[in-house]
Amino acid sequence: MDGQESRRWRVPPKVVAAKCAAAAAVAAVAAFSGGDSERLLLAGVAALGLAAVALRDLLAPVRVAADRDGMTVVTGYAGHRRVPWEAVTAIRVDERRRLLLHTRMLEIETADDLHLFSAFDLGADVHDVADDLYRLRARTTR
Repeated sequence: MDGQESRRWRVPPKVVAAKCAAAAAVAAVAAFSGGDSERLLLAGVAALGLAAVALRDLLAPVRVAADRDGMTVVTGYAGHRRVPWEAVTAIRVDERRRLLLHTRMLEIETADDLHLFSAFDLGADVHDVADDLYRLRARTTR
């Protein structure tokens, strides 16, 4: 990050393409359900859900952007919120192990909100993103 004034983390295009392909595949299952109303309903709901998630990734691909004045984070379905560095109370990585799963989430806490991002949201390891945010924040809030 040396010499850079700003950084952006976004959903990788391959992940967006996979979600779109999955939505299309499930929609095809719904279309060829052969009159089976239960299969049509289940596949239709699944296709709509996958399409909604893929659409969010297309409308708001950049999840976190940071510069010397603060950061912009995605909120809601596809909105953005500008947060000055002074309003950021904590940046941390939450790691949890349950059964065979190991999850890591980047937490960006402000006075009135908590923003959570996974590696799938950021296209990078959450520890690396947290380190970059720490460095940028320290460099710009002196």
